[in-house]
Amino acid sequence: MEQQKYVEILEQHDVKPTANRLLVLGFLCGADNPLSLKEIEDRVESIDKSGVFRTLTLFREHHLIHVIEGAENGVRYELCHDHSDESDNDQHLHFYCENCKKTFCLETPIPDVPLPEGFDAHCGNYMIKGICPKCGKRN
Repeated sequence: MEQQKYVEILEQHDVKPTANRLLVLGFLCGADNPLSLKEIEDRVESIDKSGVFRTLTLFREHHLIHVIEGAENGVRYELCHDHSDESDNDQHLHFYCENCKKTFCLETPIPDVPLPEGFDAHCGNYMIKGICPKCGKRN
């Protein structure tokens, strides 16, 4: 049943549903946190590194995922929850725990930032860094 849901999501974004794409999409759908390229490569063992990267690039071009910059160890990838095929309007705050090194999605929208005249924003990336609740309890 989930496989059909993944096919529908890919088709909604005009992405042909191949076995590799379905596998990567299924993994992203089941992830609790945004993931690094290495984390995805390590878990999707049946696809080589370049195949994973090409799939993520295609997903990004079709607004199926968005890229989160600003955490340690490079960028992270996250499934867009609104599934728009035209834009990344699922932008929200992210929190990076400096202790456990995890990135968390916060369901808080990115605040409006007034830009100087002539600037035209297409997307935003808002990362807050600190200690997550789980790590805070340990200290």
